[in-house]
Amino acid sequence: MGDLGGFGPAPEACVQRLVNERVPTVQGNYDHSIGHGLDDCACGYLDPEDEHFAQLSYDFTRAHVSDASRAWLRALPLEARLTLGGQRVLLCHGSPRRQNEFLWDSTCSDAFLAWLCEAYDADVIACTHTGMHWQRALPGGRLVVNVGAIGRPAHDGRTHSWYAELEATTSGVHATFREVHYDHEALAREMAAADLPAEFIETIRTGWWTTCLGNTPARERMAATLAR
Repeated sequence: MGDLGGFGPAPEACVQRLVNERVPTVQGNYDHSIGHGLDDCACGYLDPEDEHFAQLSYDFTRAHVSDASRAWLRALPLEARLTLGGQRVLLCHGSPRRQNEFLWDSTCSDAFLAWLCEAYDADVIACTHTGMHWQRALPGGRLVVNVGAIGRPAHDGRTHSWYAELEATTSGVHATFREVHYDHEALAREMAAADLPAEFIETIRTGWWTTCLGNTPARERMAATLAR
């Protein structure tokens, strides 16, 4: 679902794993910027602190990705479509209309999500970019799923991450969020060895975001605070 390099210590290994395993992949804003040699990630942040940490992450990724990987990232499609249980499924990074659009649960009305489905010929839209997973069943049987981000915790105080599994059922397509437990301390040590920001490492060790919060709506920030 895109954004293969940001935040973590091994962007080249990440790309090569997908290439070698022939994993179908859509292009995120990070992949577009790295592939085209742009100066920043075009993440869509408006908060200066968010932009500062995004630039640190982008500069690290840009310095640790090969020319061959850049070419592969540059050629990735903006979206993918498939049919699941007779339902038209659209996979994209931010949203169908913009690669770096943030679709937050608290800021997306049913009417807006239904419009996206209608405008882009989809019964199911699966997106990412925000880093927090959620799903919304819409009137008429349509579904929008933000799959979150498997490369970092979901700002919930838990050190594991998540992915989304789509399944066709008798009542339509259903999304199940699956937990991914891994050796987060080993990752934190790798990040420290790579001289990545301490704020990134703290997120891996605690499950709480220390960056990107300026761009996060109040309800998502509050939900995490209450969960503590």
